[in-house]
Amino acid sequence: MDFLVASVKIPFVPDQSADLDPYDAVLLVSFGGPEGPQDVMPFLENVTRGRGIPRDRLAEVGEHYYLFGGRSPINDQCRELLAALRAELDRRAITSPIYWGNRNWTPYLRDAITELAAAGHRRVVALLTSAYPSYSSCRQYRENLYDAAAGYQVQIDRVRHYATHPGFVAASVDATLAALDQLGPVGLDARLVFVTHSIPLAMAKTAGPEPRTAQGAYVDGHVAVAAEVARQVSESRGRAYQHDLAYCSRSGPPHQPWLGPDVNDRLAELQASGTTSVVLVPIGFISDHMEVIFDLDTEAAQSAANLGLPFARAATAGTHPAFVSALADLLIERATAARGEPTVPAVIPGGQVGWYACEGQCCPNSANPERPALCSVASAELS
Repeated sequence: MDFLVASVKIPFVPDQSADLDPYDAVLLVSFGGPEGPQDVMPFLENVTRGRGIPRDRLAEVGEHYYLFGGRSPINDQCRELLAALRAELDRRAITSPIYWGNRNWTPYLRDAITELAAAGHRRVVALLTSAYPSYSSCRQYRENLYDAAAGYQVQIDRVRHYATHPGFVAASVDATLAALDQLGPVGLDARLVFVTHSIPLAMAKTAGPEPRTAQGAYVDGHVAVAAEVARQVSESRGRAYQHDLAYCSRSGPPHQPWLGPDVNDRLAELQASGTTSVVLVPIGFISDHMEVIFDLDTEAAQSAANLGLPFARAATAGTHPAFVSALADLLIERATAARGEPTVPAVIPGGQVGWYACEGQCCPNSANPERPALCSVASAELS
């Protein structure tokens, strides 16, 4: 695989060099997903290995994939994102190869790093398809990077958490406006329900570096993004849209507290309180993968139908031009910081600027606190 990245005009610091130096390659890091029915159970076994999940539970989740032909859309969405990023960086004019590796299915991270190391690359900037900090959405990726890079003389850094970047938010604003239009007149008083992946409460509270707020950086980031999208949508339409934050995809044991409310429960509460229509805005995801097309487009849509509640689902960021442009800016920003030059990170009002490298107790691994991870303060040249 030989995607080529191009030269960039950097908008935020005019005197910066327009290139990715000191990085000689880019690595897109994603979750991965099955590409056919025969892949579903092996993929789920990869995802849950070491967690003691009963096979009947895996089979239950597998049925979600079989509803869509046994194929997750996530790999095709990564291919589309790579092509869009390629075009954006070509437009800006620099050349570096881009590699793609998944944590849980082909193309695997280990294979991608083997390939880039064999090509002579020694310093790589990683772009994660996960926008927020938490153990499962950040540190686990970095642990997998550590494992995949073992034995290779390759330094891997990463771009910062980017949910609070204005480009990511702009994509959600446009998608929300389009969903409101889809509802027509009944959408004039629609409630905006922002949705993300639920995680265990203990994991949420330890997301991000210390000092943390009581709810942790994972929730903080979503709250800031939801507020800014709602503000911009309200400003665009000249009316105030009320909003909520809800969660989907809970998978832990019943006795373990997870973030809530569940999106289906919240829809029922809103209908009971007189809400006349709802737009779901999946700000926790960058593309329409399984948690979106099953949990929202299938389950939540059915819940809304059962309640008689008019419903539309906003698109994820995907390959929206503002989002793709933001990713290019983030790569350049990270390279600029690695050169020791000043940067002015773009961030929405009220949002936290993400971290280039994580501290030891940032998003800790509660089951194995000593497990090493790349892109940490200890392994990076800068924090």
